[in-house]
Amino acid sequence: MAVVILRSRKEYDDLIQKGISLIDFNAPWCSPCRSQEPILEKVARVFSGQAVVAAMNIDNHQDVVWKLGIQSIPTLVIFKNNKEIQRFIGLQPESVIAGALKTLMD
Repeated sequence: MAVVILRSRKEYDDLIQKGISLIDFNAPWCSPCRSQEPILEKVARVFSGQAVVAAMNIDNHQDVVWKLGIQSIPTLVIFKNNKEIQRFIGLQPESVIAGALKTLMD
């Protein structure tokens, strides 16, 4: 499964309601964000069927960014059943992201 691109607040709200989701808050002009993309694509494939990996452009969704208090990008947030479980700020290696998701599933 590929990274899901969230295009609306409703898509975001619906996604985090149930199960495990990892959301990458990013922007097209952010170089570290672009470097994070292939890592997230791989994580999405590895955890397909167990967790949803999604991305949201902060420029288009300031309401969500403000609500979550995001100040730096990329920011990766893991949610489980509508609750924030963990947050990573800055470019993260696959091992860190996969480890966090695996821990939630064990």
